[in-house]
Amino acid sequence: MSLKRILREVRACRICETELPLGPRPVLQLASTARLLIIGQAPGRKVHQSGIPWNDASGDRLRDWLKLDRSAFFDEARVAILPMGFCYPGAGENGADKPPRPECAPRWHERLLKRLPDLQLTLLVGQYAHRHYLGTGRKTAMTETVRAYSQHGPQFFPLPHPSWRSAIWMQKHPWFEEAVIPELRKAVRKLI
Repeated sequence: MSLKRILREVRACRICETELPLGPRPVLQLASTARLLIIGQAPGRKVHQSGIPWNDASGDRLRDWLKLDRSAFFDEARVAILPMGFCYPGAGENGADKPPRPECAPRWHERLLKRLPDLQLTLLVGQYAHRHYLGTGRKTAMTETVRAYSQHGPQFFPLPHPSWRSAIWMQKHPWFEEAVIPELRKAVRKLI
């Protein structure tokens, strides 16, 4: 089955429709030529409304970390974007978004990844991607998983989620900007 056909199926998916407060709107970006893959959590409300992945403040911060402008970031021929949950899951009690729906990754990821033969690096953004793709290879805390980023290369590069909370986290962990961001930019620059 072609990537184009699977993407049509993904975009027509209604498996968890009754659980989604704004209804289904799968948001992802893939082309078989992509060399860099970004696996995040799930679209936020703004991304759901626009239908463009990472089209919000978190996306601005992520693009800054990667040192990619919007043109390069949204070039699906080079950058694939695949969330753990494809649709906006709704807001939780604490004001943050709910976790990604659990149906998406098991149902779609493997089928989609098989059609990305040129992938060289996968950025795992946030704890849900860490848990799914690193399994027992991740550390007990997200901070320690990110600190140990070099242990997961060259295939994976774990990152925190770039929400507004990451600014506070980065103040507490200056090594992220000092050591991790330069290595991340170097890895991305080789591919883009």
